[in-house]
Amino acid sequence: MSDNDVAPLETAFGVDHHVSRAEAPDRPAQDGGPEMVQLLNPEGERVSHPEHDAAVEALTDEELRGFYRDLVLIRRFDAEATALQRQGELGLWASLLGQEAAQVGSGRALRPQDYAFPTYREHGVAWCRGVDPVNLLGMFRGVNHGGWDPNEKNFHLYTIIIGAQTLHATGYAMGVQRDGNVGTGDDDRDTAVIAYFGDGATSQGDVSEALVFAGVNNSPVVFFCQNNQWAISEPNEKQTRAPLWHRARGFGFPGIRVDGNDVLAVYAVTKAALDAARTGQGPTFIEAYTYRMGAHTTSDDPTKYRVSAEVEVWKHRDPIERFKRWLTTTGRADADFVEAVEAEAEELGTSVRRRCLEMPDPPGTDMFDHVYAERHPLIERERAEFEAYQASFEEAQR
Repeated sequence: MSDNDVAPLETAFGVDHHVSRAEAPDRPAQDGGPEMVQLLNPEGERVSHPEHDAAVEALTDEELRGFYRDLVLIRRFDAEATALQRQGELGLWASLLGQEAAQVGSGRALRPQDYAFPTYREHGVAWCRGVDPVNLLGMFRGVNHGGWDPNEKNFHLYTIIIGAQTLHATGYAMGVQRDGNVGTGDDDRDTAVIAYFGDGATSQGDVSEALVFAGVNNSPVVFFCQNNQWAISEPNEKQTRAPLWHRARGFGFPGIRVDGNDVLAVYAVTKAALDAARTGQGPTFIEAYTYRMGAHTTSDDPTKYRVSAEVEVWKHRDPIERFKRWLTTTGRADADFVEAVEAEAEELGTSVRRRCLEMPDPPGTDMFDHVYAERHPLIERERAEFEAYQASFEEAQR
């Protein structure tokens, strides 16, 4: 195939395979590209967007201050969880550092009846759904399998298998359709589903299958991809030639890229996508262009595969500092408010640490309780063997 043969395809998708990211560091891979929706620039200045201004203008100052509180508190929680892991109190932790705006903005766009399917990093979305942050630690501490009732919060348990939750979300959305809870015009009934995943997950077959089923069924699901630039140690250019949001075209529904470090833009774009899903307009693929400031998990060392200069660039795009600058310069928040939130964050950190350390260890037999819905002879035999094994230690101590 000649260059002339591939040129039209590249033009359509905005991709130039002749130029690598290393050769052209200022291309869209670095800044998100001109197509990226942004309402606050990195300097904290308001940027107008005709399609999404109205959603932000409808927010009250109290709601906007609430966004800031969410951002600060969830970052403080995340820092405490990381410290707990480093001190041996958690087996593992997946930090959201740098991705707070993507999670808070999208989480606050959800209605109570909507259902969210997370990965293992959506601590900010969990916060927005009312999940006690300490419950997020149970699985990583090894004392439970999740710690909250998914149907109480409409927030599914964390999914460790990469991409599997997109199939769960699509199936749930197809069920919502069949229950008649889409396009009724009742704001308290019409339901949308949102599936969270990272850029690396888009390479998984499960995600493609979910996109197929969502597209052909016109299901009320939003696919929310947090593109944090790194699938563990693999950069974007090792995963895809085209921008991730273009994936939606091949499955027959809209895709959009939003500045994932801009909480206002994320809120507005996600709200529009969820509204479309609830009214029967089908799925949307959102690519939240952000950056993972820390390690993939606490078992990872990012200095092995990325340069510190890249991290420094993204520090200047910090989602919390950007939003704080806009709130304070526009008079929507003052120094007293900022200080009060910081104090609340420290109280949260102290409380999380104390309550984490107070978590009781479950009895060993708990591992047999929820393997099957009903009692199973094999499991009961294994339970009896385990109980006899434990009893042998008690006898030895007598």
